[in-house]
Amino acid sequence: MTNNQSIPPEWGHYLAGFTDGEGSFVISFRKREDHTLGWQISFAFSVSQREAYILSQFKKYLGCGTISQRQDGLHTYVVLNPLALQEKVVPFFERFCLRSATKKRNFFLFRKALRIWMGKKQLTQEELRKVAKIREQLNMGAGRKRKYTIKDMERSFIEDPQRPYARIRTFRKETRRI
Repeated sequence: MTNNQSIPPEWGHYLAGFTDGEGSFVISFRKREDHTLGWQISFAFSVSQREAYILSQFKKYLGCGTISQRQDGLHTYVVLNPLALQEKVVPFFERFCLRSATKKRNFFLFRKALRIWMGKKQLTQEELRKVAKIREQLNMGAGRKRKYTIKDMERSFIEDPQRPYARIRTFRKETRRI
């Protein structure tokens, strides 16, 4: 089932409530030399649980994502595909609202960043900064881990006002702008 309207309300509300307790919305940054601005942005929605049945219901009703199992027996349902996030996950949580203030806030931040990212073929430095600032507000708390900060990202930007999207290429011991 992939149509949001075909999801039985009792299942939709149950899965939204389950997400309130066990789900997460994640935005991550990875340094990538082959990306124009030097950063790859990834979005993910995930839910973890020891029992796979409930996770299979997420997959059934959202019509996307994968379920995997770790060696310790924990199962994880995850949606990484940005189009599936935009067309299936976001509308699901717009229809079946999260109840906890924290998870609801995280969802709205995630949705806002995803819309910025999905709305552009090529992000500008300013749009990348906006997404990074939103990410800094996401999943606040003691368990949060960030490999890269906004400061790391800012330091890596190439400042060339004439060619803001240009990458630096290395040619035989010398560096030139292309």
